[in-house]
Amino acid sequence: MTERPVLYLVVCAAGPAEHIDELVDLLIADGWRVCMIVSPTAARWLDREALQEKTGYLVRVEWRMPGDPEPHPPADVVVAAPVTFNTVTKWALGINDTLALGVLNESLGAGLPILAFPHVKAELAAHPAYAGHLAVLRAAGVIVAEGKALASPDGPNWDVVVEALRLLRPA
Repeated sequence: MTERPVLYLVVCAAGPAEHIDELVDLLIADGWRVCMIVSPTAARWLDREALQEKTGYLVRVEWRMPGDPEPHPPADVVVAAPVTFNTVTKWALGINDTLALGVLNESLGAGLPILAFPHVKAELAAHPAYAGHLAVLRAAGVIVAEGKALASPDGPNWDVVVEALRLLRPA
């Protein structure tokens, strides 16, 4: 029996993050080992202990100390959902000031498959730099969902994440 593939789930502070436990349940049911890395603001919104219990892995917010063991196994794929305007902008520029950005930047440099699901207000999406930052990420190989793919009247549309991952799933 082969081991289940590892998915790094990078969660930023946008509305759908309040329901991230639903996505975690779907990912686990779909056969993924889920390791969560969350932005500092998102960390305040989430029940990290419950998520850790659900995934079996530490929900990471901060960098580990030199010499400390890596708490997560190596990733097979990375999902950024939801990802905010701030994170898209910093990520495209290579800014590494949070663990979440560090994981996204390192994963990009390592050539891992990355799916990004922006959840950005219309006013921020209209900012003149935003489209260019998305283009930088796409040119680097990140698969970026169009518009607000997670948005739906009944809560986050996590099915789009699961379906996109099925197309990338390692054999």
